[in-house]
Amino acid sequence: MSEVSHYAVGLDVGTENVRAVVLSVDDEGAASVVGFGEAPNAGMRKGVVANLAGPAEAIDKMLAEVERMSGYEVNSAYISINGSSVMSAKTNGMIAVGADNHEINNSDLDRVEDSAVTGRIPPNRDVLMVLPLEYALDGQTGIKDPIGMTGARLEIKANVISALTPNCANLKKAASGANVEATRLIPSVMAAAKAVLSERQMENGVALIDMGAATTSVAVFEEGDLQYLGVIPMGSNNVTNDFAIVLQIDTEEAEDIKLRFVSGAFEDSDKDIIVKRGREEMVFSRNEVNDIVQARLGEIYEEVRKLLKAAHYDRKLPEGIVLVGGGAKMRDIEVFAKEALETAVKIGAPSKLGGVSDTICKPNYAAAVGLALFAVQDGEAAVQGKSGHKTKKAGAKGGFIKKLFKKF
Repeated sequence: MSEVSHYAVGLDVGTENVRAVVLSVDDEGAASVVGFGEAPNAGMRKGVVANLAGPAEAIDKMLAEVERMSGYEVNSAYISINGSSVMSAKTNGMIAVGADNHEINNSDLDRVEDSAVTGRIPPNRDVLMVLPLEYALDGQTGIKDPIGMTGARLEIKANVISALTPNCANLKKAASGANVEATRLIPSVMAAAKAVLSERQMENGVALIDMGAATTSVAVFEEGDLQYLGVIPMGSNNVTNDFAIVLQIDTEEAEDIKLRFVSGAFEDSDKDIIVKRGREEMVFSRNEVNDIVQARLGEIYEEVRKLLKAAHYDRKLPEGIVLVGGGAKMRDIEVFAKEALETAVKIGAPSKLGGVSDTICKPNYAAAVGLALFAVQDGEAAVQGKSGHKTKKAGAKGGFIKKLFKKF
């Protein structure tokens, strides 16, 4: 019998960098990281495509290395979407399902989800995810899974995540420019949550903050469901740019200073920061540098707190906050966030999946790993034999997929 592997690809298209992760899933449902890569991006502004050629070139360049590492030709992927147009809205819907003895099936669930979207989401927005919060059957509320139950009227309360249609279309076009089909668009913060958060955290109440280069996304979970999602058009690059302007240096030097010398504890110090550039030696006051960072981070986390207040979860999260993304690389950033948000904060990273996953167990790879896990869950793991050519996709009804659902 020929050896067959199943592959799932997550492609995180960020404003500053693009990252990809390839998972190989065996017939027992065990996933291993067989390929990953990262490359600088261009042509994006605040999470939205501003120039199709930039992201297409970055994706193409990065995937060339990923394909060499994994031995898998990437033609499709689950892709992240970001930007302030990504948002969640709670809706409800209702359908008549037939006689009182009618058993609820998957077709009924699809129809009631459609009823929760139709006329409630503006036509200029694409629906990315419909997440049921609860069902009601003939007036009985609090039902999580009505499949197999009998009744005549089915109702749903759901959280619908959507984004502006042009933003979705342009992101798909940018990926197609690198010969990659966007199988599905997933908000980056939802993908990161998939890779980082546990069922216990999402049940008790937790917020995940994905701090990227140009955006900061917030997702709040409770009772196992997403309760709120919002995106702020500010990120870690705002801190870097402030450095560059005030200290009169270029952005690469500013980023280096931020990561090497700045701590989120912001302790006063008389010791100067000394940076060598060729023969030139630059000296900066540590307190001045701290003031610059503290002012911008304070602005960003003030906006984060506004989102938590709007969601009615400010200082009401038993599991606290988990911080991921490139912005989480700054030393002791969790110390600052804890003080600013007045709740417990910790840095999150993807769990080990086997293979070469140790290398990408970092906060900035959380979204890429989560996207690949979403692909596995949806049964979109492609099949490839030893020949290295993609042949077909794994069906959603086979035993292989059942094992995957048990695994994840």
